[in-house]
Amino acid sequence: MAVMNQYAQYQNSKILTASPAELTLMLYEGAIKFCNIAIMAIEKKDVEKAHTNIMKAQRIIEEFRSTLDHKYAVAEDFDRVYVYLLQRLLQANIKKDAEILEEVNTHLRSMRDTWKQVMELAKKR
Repeated sequence: MAVMNQYAQYQNSKILTASPAELTLMLYEGAIKFCNIAIMAIEKKDVEKAHTNIMKAQRIIEEFRSTLDHKYAVAEDFDRVYVYLLQRLLQANIKKDAEILEEVNTHLRSMRDTWKQVMELAKKR
């Protein structure tokens, strides 16, 4: 029990001390993790767990959408991608379809990896 509490404190402090860029990376990682958990739940026929984790992934994507700065043209491109991912997550949830979740994860991993590259380039400046 004490170990779990220490882990929770560590995770909380990690979030509180993270930069906005690091928080974005954590959110991408979280969405990927929740999709993976949902995929495993679907394979085990655990409908409730699949639903819960798909909803968690959806909330992260919704957060990304809500924080887009539309004064930049690229925000519209990101918005279209996020809307598409939300539609696919909805379909995956209705159908409990692991293949759709794999597709969403492919996009999320690509976006996460691109974000990591942007972070690395920013460090060099």
